[in-house]
Amino acid sequence: MSDEPQEQKPQDIPPASAAPVETRRPRRAALKALIGLYALSLAAAGVLLLRPAKDAVKSEKPSIRLPKGLLSGAKKDYVGVVEIHGAIMSSDGGGGWSSRGGSGWARKLERLAKKSEVKAIVLSIDSPGGSVGSVQELHSLLLRLRSEHKKPIVAQLGDVAASGGYYLAVACDRIVAHPGTLVGSIGVIFNMTNVEGLMGKLGVKTSPIKSGKMKDIGSMSRAMTEEERALMQGLIDNAYGQFLGAVAEGRGKSPEAMRPHADGRIFTGEQAHKLGLIDELGDSWAAVQLAAKLAKMEGKPEVLKENETFSGIIELLESRLAFMRGPDLGFLSEMGVFSPGLEYRWRP
Repeated sequence: MSDEPQEQKPQDIPPASAAPVETRRPRRAALKALIGLYALSLAAAGVLLLRPAKDAVKSEKPSIRLPKGLLSGAKKDYVGVVEIHGAIMSSDGGGGWSSRGGSGWARKLERLAKKSEVKAIVLSIDSPGGSVGSVQELHSLLLRLRSEHKKPIVAQLGDVAASGGYYLAVACDRIVAHPGTLVGSIGVIFNMTNVEGLMGKLGVKTSPIKSGKMKDIGSMSRAMTEEERALMQGLIDNAYGQFLGAVAEGRGKSPEAMRPHADGRIFTGEQAHKLGLIDELGDSWAAVQLAAKLAKMEGKPEVLKENETFSGIIELLESRLAFMRGPDLGFLSEMGVFSPGLEYRWRP
């Protein structure tokens, strides 16, 4: 027998790509396991929050305190609070239990209005407005909830309640604002961008094939014609009339009486109060007290926020999973980069 080492055959040598394939599978499995464990931990936290602790009576200062009577059989009345912060857009980041976006806020309002223990609602608004459709959807919902459930709704304005934010406020029974709150900006805007010069420098040309001369109205690759501008102005004027009518109806005045204050300008809360755009000057607690008074509640009102329910935990889980999936570019849509259209929105 020869002592020389035998030559290894090519087929016995493992392919170079085999190792990465073997290591990728365990990593994917580990990632899925981590996501599953994270979801289970949040679910367990929710169970602990919703389950009454045995030693809660003994403890003078429990670490987690939920409103009394919310989960027990005790009868108690509350003033519900829903917060609308940021641009008012239709998208809610995927739907489901999430409270992001117009549809999420609508679900919160619906749930609070249907709770028998909730006798009044405070709508906390801190928003520059948003898309026309989303704003009008929430405006109609507020009017319907007031009519169906006969529960007073008080708008409490934060830093900004401009344009669409104010549009929502006038759908409520009363409006309370800080003296320095920015209020108003009653008007409509349609933002369009023209990058024709930039495209020319880059050597980019567009050649649209269209069924009619107005089909590509608002195209960023060319200047707008006078005929197109007149058509767009008609859209703006029509949407503005709808806004002015909603404000006039909500404030119990004629459109002509409101028109001098409805040219897009903004006011401080103190100025708005003198003009009759809001009812009272005060903070969030003043709004809660006013809502309780309108609902004829006795004693010191207690507050119930919709996000104190299990849906808040689901919302947290959705946001964490969305972060793990990758960056969310929804803010670009809110800025109007990808979604041109009519807006009840203040854009300083």
